[in-house]
This record gives sequence, structure tokens and C-alpha cells, in this order.
Amino acid sequence: MTGIKTGGKVLAVAFLFGAVLTNTFAVQQASSAKIDRLVLAKLQEKGIPPSDLCTDEVFLRRVYLDVIGTLPTKPEAKRFLSSNGVNKREILIEELFERPEFADYWALKWCDLLRVKAEFPSKLWPNAVQAYYRFVRTALYQNMPYDDFARTMLTSSGSNFRVAPVNFYRAMPQRDPAAIAGTVALTFMGMRSDGWSDEKRMGMAAFFGQIGYKGTAEWKEEIVFYDPSKKFCYPDSEKPVVPQLPDGTVVEVPEYSDPRMVFSDWLIGSRVFSDNMVNRIWYWLLGRGIIHEPDDIRADNPPQNPELVAFLSQELVKSKYDLRHIYRIILNSKTYQRASIHNQRNLKDEENFSRYYTRRLDAEVLIDAICQITKTTETYSSDIPEPFTFIPENQRSIKLSDGSITSPFLDLYGRPPRDTGYIAERNNTPSAAQKLHLLNSTHIQSKILQNKALLGLVYTKVKGKNKPKLTWLEPHEAIENMYLTILSRYPTAKETNTAIAYIRESGLNRNEASVDLVWALLNTQEFIFKH
Repeated sequence: MTGIKTGGKVLAVAFLFGAVLTNTFAVQQASSAKIDRLVLAKLQEKGIPPSDLCTDEVFLRRVYLDVIGTLPTKPEAKRFLSSNGVNKREILIEELFERPEFADYWALKWCDLLRVKAEFPSKLWPNAVQAYYRFVRTALYQNMPYDDFARTMLTSSGSNFRVAPVNFYRAMPQRDPAAIAGTVALTFMGMRSDGWSDEKRMGMAAFFGQIGYKGTAEWKEEIVFYDPSKKFCYPDSEKPVVPQLPDGTVVEVPEYSDPRMVFSDWLIGSRVFSDNMVNRIWYWLLGRGIIHEPDDIRADNPPQNPELVAFLSQELVKSKYDLRHIYRIILNSKTYQRASIHNQRNLKDEENFSRYYTRRLDAEVLIDAICQITKTTETYSSDIPEPFTFIPENQRSIKLSDGSITSPFLDLYGRPPRDTGYIAERNNTPSAAQKLHLLNSTHIQSKILQNKALLGLVYTKVKGKNKPKLTWLEPHEAIENMYLTILSRYPTAKETNTAIAYIRESGLNRNEASVDLVWALLNTQEFIFKH
């Protein structure tokens, strides 16, 4: 509403935006409430009481990390925490959708799944990696409908440099039809084909038996295309394999028709397609799939809450495959906004979503948070020479497009190698080596020392002199600044008093004591974990 003074048009736009947002909230609230009813019904059935809702301080940090993989800045934290708006949580979620970091963070997630990597085993090579990453990120930024996103990758043909989605058929170590079918099943159906019968695996492979690959005169360029002259036959036989859908339906593909088109039509119209996607989103936001693991959907691994999966799947189809709609109704649900603190009767619950499940920050998110707090940058390396892997100095880790580009910190903290596309490739289990690095490494120490303002030093003007001088903030101001910057909340009175006592009584000088306090906050579970 800051533009009201400029005239009626701005005012009209403001009111129109408000009306649209109000309508969005009404639609979202009904769907979010349905999620809560379905979750609570399952909890009541099992006699498990849910935790209370989380505080604004906890929600602020959680939703920033879950939606954009980025900590709120101090001004952002102060703005949200000081607001008394009734719908301030809903408004914040909508604001985060529009941030460029939303596309950055979810492109990272998708690039893990799609194995976007220049070197072994995918061997996409740098030019193709950049093209593929841009396609994925742009699709997320523009909120491309999920059915279009999947169909484009499954049916595209052309140069891997110029038609980026064809890299889906290149980002895999093996390109035989059975291996391609397995990758399709994993990516878009959440299924592991290694448990299928030979007949089922071969039947699905037949849809991809006429994919051709050919090189060009340009270095590392490759054309992916439909080749009607190819025949996909049983091993050691001249008998062609008849395409068969995973549900057992035998399909007769018209001559000279691309079987990928037929398969894509079936896939997008199937429940498994929408079930897989909403289950992945639920896993990404809540730390556990309704069907768990989220890439192991099979008959003998049923969903914890079938009605919940069915509802979310229907919502995806009704919204015309708008992924943000699914994010929105989950994020605004009480189920998502519950505290991570357990009560006496839900301590052992690890699968019914009676509380928010804590989990360590992803490697990329953690180092980005440390760099944001300390106003420093990170150095990356790759076996691939520049200029193909040049990374600007201020590049954030969540924006790394190529799985071949890494750093010692990312390797230590379990960044996935992007070899298989499995969820389990990312290892967020804390280790002793990680704890020692964060607690006692020169890497972290040097970062802390570089941000004087974080330690409580500010430049002040001196009367009669052109050059300002560094002076210390009052201890309570410095401590408040540390907490808002690192933990996105104000310190309690007890925390403030403890920190001031340490500054005054530790026997260290002010700088050394401040470094210790910052280092201590960076090593708290409150910082290292989403909670």
C-alpha cells in the first residue's frame, strides 16, 4: 500500500491484489484444514495426541529454510516478529514463492533427482549441464505445470545443447531401454524397477526402445531422437517386445508413432504420477514421506495414510498440476506448523506426523547460512577446467548447477554425488567429523573473524575527523544482534544475562569472548537443525 499517493490506478491494483490474496487464502484454508482432519483422524485412531503449534519464531526460520533454503536476514526476522497481522504466516509463504531463491533451492532438489552432473557417471558435460539446469530452474520459477514439465522431458528430441530437456535421456550411466525405463519409473513414478519381473521390465522398456543418439561436429554435443528404424527385441531373439504398461496393460503403438508419446499420455493420467509427486513434496517439507521411502512406492509398502495421499493427489490434478498449490496447502496446514517438541504420548511417533520432525540442514543450506551470517564466501573446485566450471566468488551453494563442482565442506556434510537419483544419496546424518569441523576448524573460525559487526563492532563518526572508528556496541545490543542474525529470534532474558556474564567474567578480551559466543551459537542444535 505504499504507492497509494501516486493515484487511483495504484490503489486499484493494491485492492485487486488484496482480493486475489484473500481468495487464495480461502481456497488454501479449506484444503489445509482437510489435510489436518485426515492427519488427526489417523492420530486419534492410534491414540497419539499432536504437539501444539509452533511459535512465530520457530515458524519463521522453518519456513524460510524449507521453502527457499535460506535463513531470514535480521531485518526480515524483525519485520515478521513485530507484525500483528492475522494472516502473516500465509502472506510470508506467498512472498517466499516469489523469491528467486525458491527456484534456486528447488532446482537443487530436482537436479539431485535428475542426476545433473557433468562428469561420471552421467557425463552430461558442462554445456549440457548449464542448459539442463536453466530449463529446470526456469520451469520452477515460472511455475510450469508439472504435467507439462514431465511430458517435455519424456518426449523431447534434439540437441542436448539446444533442446535442454533431452538431457533427461543422457543423464544416466546406461542408456539401454531397460535402464531408461528404470530411470523413468524412479523419477516420475517413485518406483524401483529392480524388483520388477523380467516381463514387466521388458514391457516398459519397449516404450524407450527406439530412442537414438548421435554425435555432431560440435564438441560433446549429442542429438537425442526417435528412431523408427530401431527394433526392440528380446535378447537372443528376433521377436519384438510388445510395449506393456506397469499396470499390466498391453499397448499397440501405431507404426511410425513415437512410443514415448503413448507412455506419457498414460503416465500423466495415472494415479501413480500424481501420488509420487505429492508424496515427494510431503517428504521434502516434513522430512518423511506418507509413503516412505518416497522413491520406493510398491504394493507391499503402503502409505501410512492412504486417504491423505489420495486427497493431495486429487488436489494436484484439480489445480492443473500446480505444484505451488500443493506446497501452499501443506505449508499452511497445522500439521506442518506443529512444534517439533514432543508431548508425553507422541515421543516415539516417527511416522504419523504428530509433530514436526527435526532434521539436519542440507550441506548446501548449512554452508550458505554460515556464509550469510559471517558475510563470507565459499571456494569450490572441480576436475573440469575453467571456463566451464567458473563459479563467481559470491555464488551460493544452493545455486550450484553441476554435481561435479564441490567443496570439502559439501563433501563432509553429505552432499549427494548425483549418481543414481535415489533420495538416500543425500546423507544428513550427523557425524563426529562434522561436529569437529564446526566446533574446531580454522575454516569456520576465519569466517567468524571476518564479520566485525556480528561480533558487536560498529563504525561511528568522530567529531573533527574524516575517518570513522570501530566501537563496541553495548553487550545487550550485540547479543540481540547475534541471536537475530544466527537463530532468527530475540534472546531470552536468561540467555542475554548468561552471555553478558561470559563477556565480563571469562577473563577474555571483548573480541575473544564475542567470537566464542558466535561459535557457540553456530554449534547449537537450534542452528544446525530444522526444527
